[in-house]
Amino acid sequence: MIELVGIPVVETERLRLRGPKSSDFEHVAEFFADAERAVGFGGQQTRNEAWRWFASNLGHWTLRGFGFWIVETKAGVPVGMVGLWEPEGWPEPELGYVMFAAGEGKGFAFEAATAARNHAYTVLGFTTLSSNIFPGNQRSVALAERMGAVKEREYENVSHGTEMVYRHPAPEAIA
Repeated sequence: MIELVGIPVVETERLRLRGPKSSDFEHVAEFFADAERAVGFGGQQTRNEAWRWFASNLGHWTLRGFGFWIVETKAGVPVGMVGLWEPEGWPEPELGYVMFAAGEGKGFAFEAATAARNHAYTVLGFTTLSSNIFPGNQRSVALAERMGAVKEREYENVSHGTEMVYRHPAPEAIA
């Protein structure tokens, strides 16, 4: 099992955010295969397309110094993906989050997304952060608002069409 080095591990009370390893791909492929679950993350993808996203995330860590972590329980069960994302064409870094079926309804998304945002502010030195959310994705809106983010505007994402930009509070506002 290959694991990338240099990706920081971020721990919370119940979770570990860690770099992806080859065995995580099955969870990612399963997530992207589910049209209902994947809709808020760019939509359903074939196994081949999911592989390309998975590999691109590893490259994103190398090129940008940040990307999506795999979120796992302290017992080592993968429950989702949370991270910072800024591929070509994005207007700014984005805080993204998605839970696998096993991770829903337990407060893991809030816990992991808050930890990722804190890492962005305290370790990477970000001064602002947004979450791009598809219109109609009420669960993501609810999480963004629970984190203190407010809808700023809509924009045309180069990959996904119209999205809403939710602006997170500045570091000094949550310190």
